[in-house]
Amino acid sequence: MSAAGDRLQDTARQAALALPDVSHGYPFTPGLDTYKVAGKVFLIVTDDPDEQIITVKCEPEHARAHVRDYASITPGRYLDKRHWISLGPGPGITERLITAAVEDSYDLVAERLPRRDRPGAR
Repeated sequence: MSAAGDRLQDTARQAALALPDVSHGYPFTPGLDTYKVAGKVFLIVTDDPDEQIITVKCEPEHARAHVRDYASITPGRYLDKRHWISLGPGPGITERLITAAVEDSYDLVAERLPRRDRPGAR
């Protein structure tokens, strides 16, 4: 079953907050809820009810495949379009897909951190 926009956003927020050492806030603009690990962005959730999307980091080959396979996944808004994708509500956008996208984004960002800054390194 596809996730509606508000469920898409809530699912993404819950998935992000379940991960270790995550912080969030509104550093860019009041409408963009930004989630970080060790100060690095891995998820942006729009608060605009007319544009209910999330934006996550993604390996370029996976990003291209997602954009090709899902009508409501587009190259990332606000960020590098090769490494980020935006997911909106639509056919095939399930809670499982959203959670996996958030967790994959977190992992991509965390694995590129210096060892001392990675979650659990303390």
